Amino acid sequence: MKVKKSSEESQVVPTKGELDVLKVLWKHGASTVRFVHETLNEQKETVQYTSTLKLMQVMAEKGMLLRDETNMKHLYTAALEEEKTKRTLLSRFVDHTYEGSVSSLVNSLLGNGKTSVKDLEEIEKLLAQMKRK
Repeated sequence: MKVKKSSEESQVVPTKGELDVLKVLWKHGASTVRFVHETLNEQKETVQYTSTLKLMQVMAEKGMLLRDETNMKHLYTAALEEEKTKRTLLSRFVDHTYEGSVSSLVNSLLGNGKTSVKDLEEIEKLLAQMKRK
């Protein structure tokens, strides 16, 4: 008997490198490989242009990116929705790392020593809003 997967479970899960490319496209919109490559190189260690090009071509083949070939310079856009992708990654992280326990995740986050008073106030507001729903 086959169990039907939820839409989030069947969502394509990007690798770290693919997620880096998607973040650039989500932030800047349709972009050339050159722009994505230069933006990535500003953020981390230098990689070869051909590596970025190949990664983006593979992502297009996987359906993660759309490629507009109407101009001389091909423009790539993200085919994956940012929020849906982030929810999928977070859900998988919670399932695999915290055995699906959101409270364990929150305890770890709040207990890491990096939570500011402002963060706590925002969390309290969010919790109050969620309780009203």
